[in-house]
Amino acid sequence: MKVSEVMTAPPVSVAPHAPLLEVTRRMTESAVGSVLVVEGEVLRGIVTDRDLAVRGLGGGLGCEAPVDMVMSAEVATVDADDDLQVAYRTFRRTGVRRLPVLDAGSVVGVLTVDDLFLDLFRRLADLLGPVAWSVLQEPPGPPSAVADRNAP
Repeated sequence: MKVSEVMTAPPVSVAPHAPLLEVTRRMTESAVGSVLVVEGEVLRGIVTDRDLAVRGLGGGLGCEAPVDMVMSAEVATVDADDDLQVAYRTFRRTGVRRLPVLDAGSVVGVLTVDDLFLDLFRRLADLLGPVAWSVLQEPPGPPSAVADRNAP
């Protein structure tokens, strides 16, 4: 399975000079914990809710400070055509929880650890569905010893 089949698209993004207040509002409106910092179609960095709290407010910056003051410029990425195994290895190697997804150098989405969990749960549900159905279709077996003891 490819990264593009599991990623969240389009990504929530802002320009490098967007004020921290705007970034916070975008996160809130989109219910995400990170925003990609993009200039044109080029990824410049990523900012997380933790970055806003620790580097922004905790660092004494005001809500009008530009996001490029708190973003992480060194960003691990994956390609949209990469196999999910590449993403798993990248998550393990880097310790991050979010990976911007690129296609020919342009940002096209974000892959999160949560996306991988959801994919895993869907796959398990696909496997468990037929098993549960077969169990429900089997006729009941003989009464158990416990049921016999409770009979009048």
